[in-house]
Amino acid sequence: MTDTTLDSNTTETNEPVALTQPTVQQDSEQIRVRREKLSRIRDAGLAYPNTWRPDHSTGDIHANHAEHDTERLAELSHKVRVAGRIMAHRVMGKSSFIKIQDGSDQIQLFLNRDEIGGAEIYNPTKKWDLGDIVGAEGVVFRTKTDELSVRVSSIEMVSKCLRPLPEKWHGLSDIETRYRQRYVDLMVTPESRQTFKTRSKVISLLRSGLENRDFIEVETPMLQSQPGGAAARPFTTHHNALDMQLFLRIAPELYLKRLLVGGFERVFEINRNFRNEGLDATHNPEFTMVEFYQAYADFTDAMDTTEALIRNIATGLNLSEAVWEGVTIDLTQPFKRLRMDESVFEKRPDLRGHANDKALLATVCLQEIPDIKPLITWKAGHYLLALFEALVEPELSQPTFITHYPVDVSPLARRNNEEETVTDRFELFIAGREIANGFSELNDPDDQRGRFVAQAQAKAAGDAEATGVDEDYLRALEFGMPPAAGVGIGVDRLVMMLTGQHSIRDVLLFPHMRPE
Repeated sequence: MTDTTLDSNTTETNEPVALTQPTVQQDSEQIRVRREKLSRIRDAGLAYPNTWRPDHSTGDIHANHAEHDTERLAELSHKVRVAGRIMAHRVMGKSSFIKIQDGSDQIQLFLNRDEIGGAEIYNPTKKWDLGDIVGAEGVVFRTKTDELSVRVSSIEMVSKCLRPLPEKWHGLSDIETRYRQRYVDLMVTPESRQTFKTRSKVISLLRSGLENRDFIEVETPMLQSQPGGAAARPFTTHHNALDMQLFLRIAPELYLKRLLVGGFERVFEINRNFRNEGLDATHNPEFTMVEFYQAYADFTDAMDTTEALIRNIATGLNLSEAVWEGVTIDLTQPFKRLRMDESVFEKRPDLRGHANDKALLATVCLQEIPDIKPLITWKAGHYLLALFEALVEPELSQPTFITHYPVDVSPLARRNNEEETVTDRFELFIAGREIANGFSELNDPDDQRGRFVAQAQAKAAGDAEATGVDEDYLRALEFGMPPAAGVGIGVDRLVMMLTGQHSIRDVLLFPHMRPE
């Protein structure tokens, strides 16, 4: 066997490939050689054509012929046109084997000099490089080693690859390169391609699950004059023509609830939100959520819908369990429901009956969370939430709805009928991570104004995540909003859970990075 490609990273198998690039010197030399090849292709008038049209994907070929033996394939004599990127290339004199990869799978091409038109056509193919995109026509058959392949009758270069693909697996991978050069990661890492295919299916299942429940999909502004709907620091920009400051939305909530006022009783939006916050394993400044709102429903209805949607997605992915952060998550059992204050009392029984004792809760917070930095505007509910996040949240392994959040930390949620200091709000936690937030919506315009004013005071006191008073939203509420419930589900974290990924960057095609 003779290897006539000019790349040191020519491969013969489907070994896993790491994104470990060659040295700068090697890279430059290989690019120089590849550009020389491209120059000859240009001289022949064959560079980057747009004429090849495949009629089969490699996945289709495998699906259609996986059960067919050599004899049956010979009887069928099935001719196909395929296209894909060269991932392996072996030259054996007058014959060669090229493994190509398209968006669905890989398949081997068998080239024989005499069968594709003689040396004039065959010899240039021996110089093709890994990464080149080619189109081929031929008949499906099995080789002597029983590998499903295409016996090529014609082949052409579709797009020249000028940069070498990553080298073979050496036990390490460059994670940063995977994120910065996702296009290369997708070429050589089947697991990454599968993760993003799963992400697409999750979003499709979310959409169909809501549409099947008579929700209609809508679009709300990404540029807003008043940020609201969440506690988060917004990105700011300036509109020149209007000479006004605008904000990238931190949530679509207040606009979606305006639609409830207008008479749309079930709405949802799969949306991009932007929050000017730090980056870590579960946070990216640009992220995807689905938010849905239903008139004449409360937070218990919202929990039921949220659980049903997630279970429907798991069924659509053929999953009964998921492994995330070392936790095996059972997706078939009913999700647990637990009050937030009760979850804290289980850890600190001495606090039972003192959920509204600001002084006591502040003292306990300083004991349990030495580095806590409370704001002067904090009330009892803020300290209770801090204790929950420190003592309880990390241990919520199986899907658990935490309910009845304090009014102090829930500016948009409806007060509970029996307890005026808590709201009909929940958050869903899985493996210690927040997945969803929802509540019975506050539709009392006077109560909402008071909450907005409290937020504005907190903002003035230094809380960068507090929002201000949205007068237009208050005006909408004064027209009357039906009783309703709403939910926001973090799509990125949901995909992380379902695919077992540790970092949000592994489920975002193009995560934010510092400049190179």
